[in-house]
Amino acid sequence: MFATVDEAERAFYDALERADVNRLAQVWADDEEIVCVHPGGLRVVGHHAVLESWHTILSGGGLHIRPTRLVSLHSMMSAVHSLIEMISVGTPGEAEVAHCYATNVYHKGPTGWRLVMHHASAAPVDAGMLDLNDVPGLLH
Repeated sequence: MFATVDEAERAFYDALERADVNRLAQVWADDEEIVCVHPGGLRVVGHHAVLESWHTILSGGGLHIRPTRLVSLHSMMSAVHSLIEMISVGTPGEAEVAHCYATNVYHKGPTGWRLVMHHASAAPVDAGMLDLNDVPGLLH
């Protein structure tokens, strides 16, 4: 279904924006070993439990999340994305932005790339988006 990891990740954040749990079900691996940790929440394990947690969160409408500052590790059959999520909360005229650190883990199977783990946690308020400590260094 998803030929690339980037396709799967775009579909994940698009589904969150649209509050589309059916699309989320297509992104997540159909497996009982999948794991999701929402900011400040408990660990949720299993396909049904993960989708139910998203259904509860998205029952109030879509989430306005812009993934940024991607650091990725790829192999032939798996990929790990570490990123900063910029989450807009409030009304468009009075929106505030919160930041979360997120890790998305994808596996490649017979149906393409699928999400097997999402772990998000609130970033410290004083971390700053321009903190250069989280940018990979150059060897030369």
